[in-house]
Amino acid sequence: MAEIITMPRLSDTMTEGVVAQWLKKVGDKISEGDILAEIETDKATMEFESFNEGTLLYIGLEEGATAPVDSLLAIIGEEGENIEDLIKEFKAAAKKEEPVTTKKEAKPESSISATKTLSLPTETKTVEKLPPVEILTNNGGRIFISPLAKKLANEKGINIQTITGTGDNGRIIKRDVEFYNPTGTNTKSTTPFVPKGEESYEDINNSQMRKVIARRLGESKFMAPHYYLNVEFDMENAMAFRKQFNSVPDTKISYNDIIVKATALALKQHPQVNSQWFEDRMRLNHHVHIGVAVAVTDGLLVPVVKFANEQTLQQIGAAVKEMAKKARNKKLQPNEMEGSTFTISNLGMFGITDFTSIINQPNSAILSVGAIVEKPVVKNGNIAVGHTMKLTLACDHRTVDGATGAQFLLTLKEFIENPVTMLV
Repeated sequence: MAEIITMPRLSDTMTEGVVAQWLKKVGDKISEGDILAEIETDKATMEFESFNEGTLLYIGLEEGATAPVDSLLAIIGEEGENIEDLIKEFKAAAKKEEPVTTKKEAKPESSISATKTLSLPTETKTVEKLPPVEILTNNGGRIFISPLAKKLANEKGINIQTITGTGDNGRIIKRDVEFYNPTGTNTKSTTPFVPKGEESYEDINNSQMRKVIARRLGESKFMAPHYYLNVEFDMENAMAFRKQFNSVPDTKISYNDIIVKATALALKQHPQVNSQWFEDRMRLNHHVHIGVAVAVTDGLLVPVVKFANEQTLQQIGAAVKEMAKKARNKKLQPNEMEGSTFTISNLGMFGITDFTSIINQPNSAILSVGAIVEKPVVKNGNIAVGHTMKLTLACDHRTVDGATGAQFLLTLKEFIENPVTMLV
C-alpha cells in the first residue's frame, strides 16, 4: 500500500524546508535507510532517510522548492499502484497552507538573481523614441530635442538654447536636461556630466537560515532588556602561555580555546550568568554548554561545546575546529547546535577591537571578544609596550544584574590574565 512521505521537521525551530537535491527519482526502488533527498533547514542541509520500502511513485516538490513542514514530499508504494485518489485525499484534508514555490516561480533560497536594470515606464520610453522636435532659434539656427526632453525642460524652466545635446547629431535627450548644469553655460570648456552606466541591483533570496536568524535576533533584541559591560584584559601572560603550550609536539591551541575554557570555569562560579529566562521561571544551569558563533555563507551558526569546563584546552580546540568545519559545509547536526547555556562571539581574527552582540535566547548573556592589540600601557608607574584585548558582556537584565555581571568578568579576568590557573 502506498505511503505518503511529508516534509520532515528536522530541527526544533524548523517551520519549512527546501529540497536542495533529490538523490532518488520516480521509478527507483527504495529500501529502508536509503537517502531520498537533501533538505535545507533553517540551520543546515541534512540528508533525509527513508523509513519505507517500495518504489518511488511520486515526487511532490522539485529541487529548489520550499514548503511547510508536513507538506506532501513524496509517495512510496508498489510499482504501478494508482495513487491519484491518495494525492486528492491528502490535498483535500490539508488545511490552508502557503503556496509551494517552484523553480519556475522563484530561484532556490541560496541563489542570486541576475542583475536587473531599472528602466523608464513604458509610456516614458515611447515618448523618448518619438522623432525629435525641431525648434528654430532667434538667429535662424536649429535645435533638435526629443519630446520628453522638451517637456522636462519646460517643467524645470530651462532655456533649451543653453543645453548641450549628447544624442545623435547633437540632439538634446532626457538625461541632458536631468544633468543640466547652468553654471557651465558660458564656459565652452565645461562638459556636462553624463553617466555612462545605468541604475542596477540584484536580489538575493533569503535562505531558511537567514529568515530564522532575522526572526530570532529581532525577538531577542526587542524582548530582552540588554545592557553591556566593557572590559580590557592584559594578554601578555596569555600570549606567553599559548606560545609555551604550543611548543609541545602535536599540540596547538588558539586564543579562542583559552577564552572558551576560562569562560566555562568562570561560569561555574557564577551560575546566575549561566542562567536562562523563561516566562514562568528562571533556570540556573549547573552544567556549562558554551555556544561558539561561526560565520557561514548564509549567516551564523552556533555549535555547542558541551561540558566545556570539564574539557581540556586540546579537547576544546579539537571540538571547535571540527564543528566549525561541519558548520561551513552545512553538515552540522541539530543536536550539535542545541542546549547552549552561554554564547561566545569572537571577531578578533577580523581585526575588530570591540563590538556588542545580541543575546542568543533563552540564554542570559553573550560575550563579544575583540582582537589583541599592541599599545602603550602603564606598568608599575611606567609606560611600556603591552598587549590588551577588549571584551563586551551583553546581559539580560531580567536575570543578570550589573553587579553579578561585573563579578563574573573579574573572575574571567583572573583566568585569562593568569591562564596557568586553568590547569590546576
